[in-house]
Amino acid sequence: MDIVAGLDAAVKDGVDVLSFSISATDGAQFNYDLIAIATFKAMEHGIFVSAAAGNDGPAAGSITNGAPWMLTVAAGTMDRAIRTTVRLGDGQVFDGESLFQPRNNTAGRPLPLVFPGRNGDPEARDCSTLVEAEVRGKVVLCESRSITEHVEQGQMVSAYGGAGMILMNKPAEGFTTFADAHVLPASHVSYAAGSKIAAYIKSTPRPTATITFRGTVMGSSPAPSVAFFSSRGPNKASPGILKPDITGPGMNILAAWAPSEMHPEFADDVSLPFFMESGTSMSTPHLSGIAAIIKSLHPSWSPAAIKSAIMTSSGTADHAGVPIKDEQYRRASFYSMGAGYVNPSRAVDPGLVYDLGAGEYIAYLCGLGIGDDGVKEITGRRVACAKLKAITEAELNYPSLVVKLLSHPITVRRTVTNVGKANSVYKAVVDMPRAVSVVVRPPVLRFARANEKQSFTVTVRWNGPPAVAGAEGNLKWVSSEHVVRSPIVIPPAKAAA
Repeated sequence: MDIVAGLDAAVKDGVDVLSFSISATDGAQFNYDLIAIATFKAMEHGIFVSAAAGNDGPAAGSITNGAPWMLTVAAGTMDRAIRTTVRLGDGQVFDGESLFQPRNNTAGRPLPLVFPGRNGDPEARDCSTLVEAEVRGKVVLCESRSITEHVEQGQMVSAYGGAGMILMNKPAEGFTTFADAHVLPASHVSYAAGSKIAAYIKSTPRPTATITFRGTVMGSSPAPSVAFFSSRGPNKASPGILKPDITGPGMNILAAWAPSEMHPEFADDVSLPFFMESGTSMSTPHLSGIAAIIKSLHPSWSPAAIKSAIMTSSGTADHAGVPIKDEQYRRASFYSMGAGYVNPSRAVDPGLVYDLGAGEYIAYLCGLGIGDDGVKEITGRRVACAKLKAITEAELNYPSLVVKLLSHPITVRRTVTNVGKANSVYKAVVDMPRAVSVVVRPPVLRFARANEKQSFTVTVRWNGPPAVAGAEGNLKWVSSEHVVRSPIVIPPAKAAA
């Protein structure tokens, strides 16, 4: 209730952007979601809401803050690493990360290396229980616990006399590594690297390791990628709306820090004015700032127009020009990254936008089947859905499109507004797997003036039998100056049924 009161106060204060780095919902339908209700009011007052997707990934359907009037933000990496390097006694080398970077960055002598969990004890694997005689003076391999307990694990190793720590990911965490402010020499490595280190320990009676500190390294790759913890779609409350919407920088973000007040558990060991923080709570403020820039340049734009600008200008390729990857270094799906990774320089000049207002959202809410009372709980007004033309999720004028495609083709209508130059011509370009047919009518949009609106239809059908795995692709409106890209998602057959 305090959070809702704060949101209401912000509306009364007349703010332009609300940055909501809290996962306060669990995917409940929107009329039971106090945050969705409060942010609907904000949207009606022209306030842009940027909200964290949540840190419960990589589980499917773990997304929070999924109302379509909010920008739901996933967390991605950057091409910067706070590098530490592990060298094993057999010559294998693995790169990791740690904010613990002593001034003397030269490699020390090799130290004995031990894995307390080599016999399968889960509490020993993550160094929850240690025997001092086994770890004193050694580098200790520990399996990661939660993303908030890495420093605590190092404190445990240090308390039992360990000389260093190698923190290895669990399988689901893949290649996502954290630059935490450890209290001893440490290196956080991927699951693949950790598995090889554990195998080396098992292969020799006297394993050794050296940790070398490299400082800040720019140009690490692949980047950007989606962090393992970033919550995934589909959106439980409204599966026909693609969530998350966008990915922004959310890994190892330099943040102001007050350990003695905000984090007393670190006060004795970590006395830093700045700290590395990771989460969708870090990526969300980045998008809030970008939205503020867009609002300052285009003060008349609605929250939906700003959201559209951010989504349709985003990128799906990393710095090497290949598709963005997830935490397993597999191609990231739209359910993990949303439309793509944010591109601020393009977002301020998107060319076209998909605009929306309260009326369209109300028609969409009626289409969800939550009843007149449910819609009233969200909108704060009496609504007779039977007298309105309710629309399906796919018919909402959203910058992305989820089509629950079975055996019959589906046609939806979209409307775009020209926010670029007058006398602009856009041609439709479809990028979909061969198993899917997408027809856009008309295939060319010609705008004579700024702020002119034009509509088009998109018809989606399978070219053959429906694919059980679903499909993903893009619809692009291409002009001489802009590429306006909208993701198209056909959910897996089970999800679509």
